[in-house]
Amino acid sequence: MTERNKIEMGTTVKGSRRFLEIILALALCASLVSGRGTVSDALADSLSSVGGTLPHFLQEPEDAYIIKNNPIKLRCRATPALQIFFKCNGEWVHQNQHTSQEYMDQNTGLKIREVTINVTRQQVEDFHGPEDYWCLCVAWSHLGTSKSRKATVRIAYLRKNFEQDPQGKEVPIKGMIVLHCRPPEGVPMAEVEWLKNEELVGSFEDDNIDTRADHNLIINEARLSDSGNYTCLASNVVAKRRSATATVVVFVNGGWSLWTEWSPCSVNCGRGVQKRSRTCTNPAPLNGGAFCEGMSVQKITCSALCPVDGVWEEWSEWTMCSAQCERQRWRECNSPPPRHRGKMCEGEGQSTENCTGGLCTQNGKLMHDVKPQSLENSIDVALYSGLAAGVIAVVVLIVAITLYRKSQSEYGVDVIDSSALAGGFQSFNFKTTRQGNPLLLNSSMQPDITVGQTFSSPICFQDSIDKELFDPLPDKVKVQSSFMVSLGVADRAEYHVKAHQETLPANLHPKYSTVEGKKTTMIAPNGIHTLRKTQFKTSAVFGHLGGRLVIPNAGVSLLVPHGAIADDTSWEMYMLINQEESSAQSEERCEILLGPEITYGPPGLNLSYPVAMTIAHCAEVSAENWNIKLKRQTKDNKWEEIMSVDDESTSCYCLMDSHSCHLLLDQPGCYALVGEPITDAAIKRLRIAVFGSVEASSIDYSLRVHCVDDTPHAFQRVVTAETSRGGQLLEEPKMLFFKGNCLSLQVSIQDIPQFLWSIKPFTTCQEFSFTQVWYSNQQPVHCAFSLQRHSTSTTQLSCKISVRQVKGHEQILQVYTTVGESEKETVPFFMQADCTVTSQTGAKAFKIPLSIRQRICTTFDTANTKGKDWQLLAQKLHIQRNLSYFTKQKSPSAVILSLWEARHQDSGDLDSLASALEEIGKIHCKSLPQSPDDKETDFTF
Repeated sequence: MTERNKIEMGTTVKGSRRFLEIILALALCASLVSGRGTVSDALADSLSSVGGTLPHFLQEPEDAYIIKNNPIKLRCRATPALQIFFKCNGEWVHQNQHTSQEYMDQNTGLKIREVTINVTRQQVEDFHGPEDYWCLCVAWSHLGTSKSRKATVRIAYLRKNFEQDPQGKEVPIKGMIVLHCRPPEGVPMAEVEWLKNEELVGSFEDDNIDTRADHNLIINEARLSDSGNYTCLASNVVAKRRSATATVVVFVNGGWSLWTEWSPCSVNCGRGVQKRSRTCTNPAPLNGGAFCEGMSVQKITCSALCPVDGVWEEWSEWTMCSAQCERQRWRECNSPPPRHRGKMCEGEGQSTENCTGGLCTQNGKLMHDVKPQSLENSIDVALYSGLAAGVIAVVVLIVAITLYRKSQSEYGVDVIDSSALAGGFQSFNFKTTRQGNPLLLNSSMQPDITVGQTFSSPICFQDSIDKELFDPLPDKVKVQSSFMVSLGVADRAEYHVKAHQETLPANLHPKYSTVEGKKTTMIAPNGIHTLRKTQFKTSAVFGHLGGRLVIPNAGVSLLVPHGAIADDTSWEMYMLINQEESSAQSEERCEILLGPEITYGPPGLNLSYPVAMTIAHCAEVSAENWNIKLKRQTKDNKWEEIMSVDDESTSCYCLMDSHSCHLLLDQPGCYALVGEPITDAAIKRLRIAVFGSVEASSIDYSLRVHCVDDTPHAFQRVVTAETSRGGQLLEEPKMLFFKGNCLSLQVSIQDIPQFLWSIKPFTTCQEFSFTQVWYSNQQPVHCAFSLQRHSTSTTQLSCKISVRQVKGHEQILQVYTTVGESEKETVPFFMQADCTVTSQTGAKAFKIPLSIRQRICTTFDTANTKGKDWQLLAQKLHIQRNLSYFTKQKSPSAVILSLWEARHQDSGDLDSLASALEEIGKIHCKSLPQSPDDKETDFTF
């Protein structure tokens, strides 16, 4: 027997024990050949009872991983050992799978037996036990058995995708950098290394870097050199994987240097300016760091003493005539003396002359007896020359006076001050609305401050009756003034006014115009315009036919659908804008009010269909940057959030357009639209406008810049305030995008003609904090620039107004205006003619005819085999979210059409609805063949 011979050759048998060993080998071989069962414990116990040394393992099998399809080897070495066999997963490995060899240890003289087996990938995959695939060795000797440790065998792998990739960061210098990395799942677990710009990062080389904490890379204090591209590298025995690259930028915020010394005064005489500056270089901003906040230049006023030039005092008396026939006199430069770099007196401080008229002899004696003829001749010439010059001067003076009197007499007795006439006959006409911005001032026409036309969607009604009030009156209509009374023509002017009044209806008398609680004085007896506080409220009685409420020039409306109020029932409904300071916004949660607070009622109103309310807002709508919510005021005057615009809700519906929000509401109450910025990129729109007016002093002129939320209601408040003080709009209002990044707003005036105008020092640039602008709560933020003209003859003003957010959007307002004395009298302003009707009832309040509306609802409210139902209608009208709200409505199509009416109330164009219905018809024709008896519903507008 071959197997028995192998066992006998590998075993040392001495004495009487040989027979027992043969029996053991036979039993073991039988078990291994059959591949099942185990050597009996009784046999093992009998062998172990024999005295001596048990087998000792010199090498035990070790844990191994199968890489791809390559098998692994498990190895055992023991001494003394008659035989060694492997046992895997509780079963003996077949003898044919063993490779065995025996050799002599040269140092100990003992025989050592070594056995190996191969484990394949298929064997491991086919094993489905409660634990990993395992194997151990069992070694036999004539004294007993010994078992080795268990060695596990697993299939090695490493997945491709990281569980967490590192993310790029921007950190300030000396800040902490933490890059997280979770390697892909793998067996064995992957080891992680970090690469910076493709080079290994070692924590042992740099104490500032730690790469041992849960695979994360930690840089305790960021340095500029730590900027770079970082990659997480995961590897095991199978493969290597690279994460996405994370870019780390270490930035430096700018810091101001020390102030320089104050410069010398800018003028040598009088009031000037001193400057000092600093630079953003301590340190300079790097890698996108923030620039220094504040001003780089400071200015203060200074006064420089003007130079005083020296002036000679009066000459002293002549001295006595000296023996040399001379006399002297003196003067000093002290009347006043030169001061503050003034010039010294020009000329000599001492004078010497001959005191004898040249009659002094060489020895100093006078010649009394001799009077030369030449001296007498010189005296006569001087006398006659002086007389001739005097006569000529008198003649010239007489001629000049004569010419002057002759030129003045040409005007006769009609010479009067023309400015007085111009001031006394200030006139105006009732003008129709002109093209462009009706607020804008030009050199020939005073502005009619009207709000509605400033915005693209004024939400106004047309009323032909009210327009009669604003037709042009005869040119003879004049404003009565005290100067006209003094000339005796006031009675005639008053007659023309009264004559026109008699041709108008009593309720359209031009002296006053009252529309729904709004009272505006049109013509005051003294020609001065007054404007009372506007009441932003409107009301009307509605029945089954429904209607619409509008607050003029406020961007707010309320649509009551047809059928919302039961038959034979009417409600007096109202809508108003809350004028008090709002408590709906929460600065703690960074919420701001995006439009006016609107209340509609009355309480207890019972409607079959929801009303559609439109509110203008000032947000640049973006789901990534804004979380916009609708709030309602409770009975205890607290605010509760009833929905988020991006969430699904069945209690109300909100549709956001670029400038308006359309709400479908079931319950009356007070509502507010608030926004919570999610990122710094959230934008709030501001409306920028500049107004001007002459101050009490005729040479002072005030420019006022208003920054207000971009809603019609907010801007109307600015117009009302400016109207009351006689302000004039100097430039078309512009829009400014203001980001929620905590940076301030700066307003500056530029390019002022310095030779014509002056401005108070240190007022050319004014700044509003971020909080003032962001949380303005629909209240205007404004600043003023006080200008002074050097002469009253200066009538032209041109300059630029720059409004900008720091590191953000900028708008330039170009001012060109004529400043005249006539501006001292207030120019009357008129309400816009087409924004005075505040309610409409019945069919005229809707764009869609009632018959067409009913046919659309009948067709689309019920789902049919043609696939034409209200959901398809909503899709074609671009209403694709929160459709669950319409499901609970009595007529989903009717509510959808109400929403369409609210969105298109200004355009009045039915083309979009007609196109949607036509497209639905085409889709149906393509999807289903039409039988002769199957007639499509026609909608004709």
